[in-house]
Amino acid sequence: MFKKDISAGAKSKVKSSVQRGIRTKIVETYPLLAPIIDEIIPKKSQLDLLKLPDRVSLYALDGRPLFWQHMDDAIIPHLKVVHQFPQCFNSIGIDRGAIRFVLSGAALMAPGLTSAGGKLPDKEHELKEGDVAVIMAEGKDEACMVGQLKIGTEEMKEKKKGVAIDAGHFLGDGLWKLDLS
Repeated sequence: MFKKDISAGAKSKVKSSVQRGIRTKIVETYPLLAPIIDEIIPKKSQLDLLKLPDRVSLYALDGRPLFWQHMDDAIIPHLKVVHQFPQCFNSIGIDRGAIRFVLSGAALMAPGLTSAGGKLPDKEHELKEGDVAVIMAEGKDEACMVGQLKIGTEEMKEKKKGVAIDAGHFLGDGLWKLDLS
């Protein structure tokens, strides 16, 4: 989705009532962010909405990107937020062989998650299709991608093939390089 460099379109201030709704939606989607939501989006702050290509909305605060959303899909954290609060998001792991493909913008395939170096959640923490997942790379400390799952983790374990995430935000993509100043 963000393979090429992008530039922000129209920038507008978010109404306080809409901003409260966004905060609520974020806490509903990511319950572990509830205790620190005021640190991410303080109540008295002014959130900006930036329109990006392909009907993507980016929410930013003081020139710092926070969350993005494609049309009416789930609200997804920017990787800079994920790096700041990694323990608050569902994560899965890819093996070393998949790293270069993910960082070049290719779709994340299930074999990169189900092989020896990959890491999927156990039975009680399974992720469903449509859930947002943070992708951790084998042997690395920082997340390399975040996106919405196309198939659930249980199905990945069974079939061991198919597209896991096809349009996510990865390190070095257009959204990562976007200058908001």
